[in-house]
Amino acid sequence: MTSLAEENYLKAIYKLHEKNGSMVTTSALAETLGINAASVTDFIKKIAAKKLISYQKSKGVTLTDKGRLMAINIIRKHRLWEVWLVNNLGFKWDEVHDIAEQLEHVVSDELIENLDKHLGYPKADPHGDLIPDAKGRFAKNTSKPLTECNPGDKVKFTGVADHSIAFLQYLTKSNIKLGDEINIEAVETYDNSFQVKINKKETKLLSKEVVKNLLVVQA
Repeated sequence: MTSLAEENYLKAIYKLHEKNGSMVTTSALAETLGINAASVTDFIKKIAAKKLISYQKSKGVTLTDKGRLMAINIIRKHRLWEVWLVNNLGFKWDEVHDIAEQLEHVVSDELIENLDKHLGYPKADPHGDLIPDAKGRFAKNTSKPLTECNPGDKVKFTGVADHSIAFLQYLTKSNIKLGDEINIEAVETYDNSFQVKINKKETKLLSKEVVKNLLVVQA
């Protein structure tokens, strides 16, 4: 059985690898976890002994197949709990991350499978992040940043690249939510801000910083 700390390491390594597509350095892992690099090195050696990761001194770490499946299972539980918190307990999408961080370490596979069934087998969490199935398989992700779109395009808002509370609260205050249709009316050459129309009703001017963190698919 893995400890809570080991699960946090596996999840962090998985996410850093997904983001950068390369071996995860101990310094990057230390920064993500808020732990000093020496402590990280000592701990990953223990995880490597369990065959959950491969560690190369001066290069970094990668997940083994076993470690990768465990990391994906933790992510699956986290995202299912986020759906449950929003759908069943009325939490807002900017309130669920820390609670799901605690719930993701629940051991019972039976509980998680019943939770998935109860929720109707959701494909994505409240932030639009894909939820893997029980075998660790993700649906194909076709979303892209709004910055890759052009004037005249019509797209659907499906997720966020920035999961910070500040950004999620900004979108809530701006009345921008998942599933909204976005029509791109113009792109300002000077600062790359986007003039858009939401659901064919409200026109908004979105900064480059906002636009790059909105994930969309063609509508």
